[in-house]
Amino acid sequence: MDPKITELSQMFERFKASFVRNDFDACTIILYQLKVLLTGFKSLPPLFQETPNAILELALARDIYEHAVVLDVKIQDQDAFERDYFQLKPYYTDARDRLPPSPQEYPILGLNLLRLLVQNRIAEFHTELELLSSSALENPYIRHAVELEQLFMEGAYNCVLSARQTVPHETYIYFMELLAKTVRDEIAGCSEKAYDSLSMNNVRQMLLFASDRELLQYIKEEHPEWEVENGFVVFQRAKESTACKEIPSLQLINQTLSYARELERIV
Repeated sequence: MDPKITELSQMFERFKASFVRNDFDACTIILYQLKVLLTGFKSLPPLFQETPNAILELALARDIYEHAVVLDVKIQDQDAFERDYFQLKPYYTDARDRLPPSPQEYPILGLNLLRLLVQNRIAEFHTELELLSSSALENPYIRHAVELEQLFMEGAYNCVLSARQTVPHETYIYFMELLAKTVRDEIAGCSEKAYDSLSMNNVRQMLLFASDRELLQYIKEEHPEWEVENGFVVFQRAKESTACKEIPSLQLINQTLSYARELERIV
């Protein structure tokens, strides 16, 4: 076997051993070394040159980047996830005819869709969907992300929060927690606009917190402008703060009409 492939394989085994031990610091260091070694293989993207061991090299590189994406979720690094996903993607598209299917492909594709949803990058979410085949859209991992996006767009926030209990893969939990925070912020924003105050019990139920202690911690960290008085959450100060920041729409309309009249005189 090519000595370079042997070195790469041995280093990858070290990476996987560290991953099993949850030694993510070691994984990060070894992953950097693996990526440096991968640059020496001309059979890999973007060159795709024919070499005696091209298929083996492609399969090994794909496996490395798949592990890299999962590592990024474990260490909660969304920027690294995006970089590693884009390095992995050519193995799912351009090298599809040269490699057997990977069992990790659909879980990772669904994970990326969930990331885009969490980051509110809906246009990119739908662009990624359009690149998938009709059979891929029926895959449970892809369907999970699609159903979440539909619930989110419909405003069925309680269903989105409940979906955390039915994730198709344990790596999805990280992004589902982020999505839950986004949903809670949406519910909180609607609540403070719709009500002057609500009982803590009602607010806790709407935000799907298990206890008042979790609700109070959320208020302290995310909405310090809310006041808790006699078992009620008072939103009035938040409303007053928002009102001060509202755009004076009537004044802008009058100014625009004035500009239009002046322009008409000039013409």
